[in-house]
Amino acid sequence: MTQAYSRIYGSGFVTGETLVPNERMQLVCDTTDEWIRERSGIQQRYFVNEGTATSDLGVGAAKKALDDAGWKAEDVDYIVVATMTPDYYFPGVGSLLQAKLGIGNIPALDIRQQCSGFIYGLQVCDALIRAGMAKKLLFVGAEIHSGFMPFSKHGWDVVMGRSNEPVTQAEREWNSKFRHLFVLFGDAAGAVCMGPTDDPRRGLLGYSLHAAGKDVEALYVPSAGFAYRPYFSEEHVREGRFVPVMEGRQVFKMAVTKMPEVVLETCQKVEVTLDDVNLLIPHQANLRISEGVQKALKLPDDRVYNNIQRYGNTTAATIPIAYDECKKSGKLKPGDLVAFVGLGAGFHWGAALMRE
Repeated sequence: MTQAYSRIYGSGFVTGETLVPNERMQLVCDTTDEWIRERSGIQQRYFVNEGTATSDLGVGAAKKALDDAGWKAEDVDYIVVATMTPDYYFPGVGSLLQAKLGIGNIPALDIRQQCSGFIYGLQVCDALIRAGMAKKLLFVGAEIHSGFMPFSKHGWDVVMGRSNEPVTQAEREWNSKFRHLFVLFGDAAGAVCMGPTDDPRRGLLGYSLHAAGKDVEALYVPSAGFAYRPYFSEEHVREGRFVPVMEGRQVFKMAVTKMPEVVLETCQKVEVTLDDVNLLIPHQANLRISEGVQKALKLPDDRVYNNIQRYGNTTAATIPIAYDECKKSGKLKPGDLVAFVGLGAGFHWGAALMRE
C-alpha cells in the first residue's frame, strides 16, 4: 500500500569539536578576516579533532534527531546518508552509522550528490516512504571537509589553536595556493527522522532535480579516482591534487542562475506561487551566492535563511542544520511552506517544497 505523503518528525545537528575563527586561517596563509568575509560571508567554522570520522558526526546528529522525534534507534527501519567525505573510499557511511547506533541489519543507502545531496536524498527518502519500503527512516547529511586541507602537522596545531608559532614561509606559500577553497569549508552533520503521514496539510510536496556532467572539471577533486592508475599517487600528493578544484566564477554564475530557476520550476509543479513560500533555505555554499539567489527571486530578508557565517560550507549538512535552527527557533512554524534549494559538483542541482 502506498502512502500519500511523507514528512519530517525530528531533526538535529552537530559540528566538529573545535571552533576555528577566520583569524586562525590568516596565521597559516596569505588571507585576512576581511578578505574571507568579503568573498564568502564566513566568520568561523568548526573542524573535527583528529580521530573523529564522518560516521561519528552522523551518529551525533542522528541521536539528536531521534530524541527530537521521540524515536529509539531500534525503531529505525531504513538509513540514507548523503556525503562526499566518507570514512573510507569504500564502504559508504550508512552501514557504519547503523553499526555505531546499534541498529539491526536494516538497509543502509549512501548517495553522492555533494552540495545538493540533501535535496536528492529527500526525494529518495520520500519515494521509499511513499512506496511503503520504510516507515521510520533516518536521513543524515554529514561531511568532514578538513581532510582536504593541505596543512602540515604544525599547521594544524596553529589552525586548531594549539600553537601560535608561525608556520614556515614555504608552508605559508603552499597553503596560500588553496586559500580560496579551504577558508570556505567546515565539518558538521545534520539529520532528520522521516515517516509517512495521512495529513495532506503537512509533508513533502514535490521536487525538481537536474544534473549536467559536461562541466564536471569546474568543481571536482582531481585525484583518488579510477580515472587514474594508481588511483592515488605520490605525484597527486606533491601537486596538492587531493584538494578540490573550483572555477569560482563559473560555479557562482551557474548557482545564481539555476537555483532560482529550479525553485520556480518546483513551485509550478506543486501549483503554488513564490508568494506562497514562507521561507527559502538555500544550500550554504557562499553568502554571496545566497544573496544572488535572493535578489533573482526578489525575496525580502525575512523569507531567506542563512547561517554560513557560523558554520561555513558543510555540503550535505547545510540544509538540515539550517532547517533544524529555523524549526527550533520558531522561524519556521507548523503550516509554513518551505523551499529547499541547492547546487553542487557534478553538476547537480534541485529544489524541494515541504509544508511544515
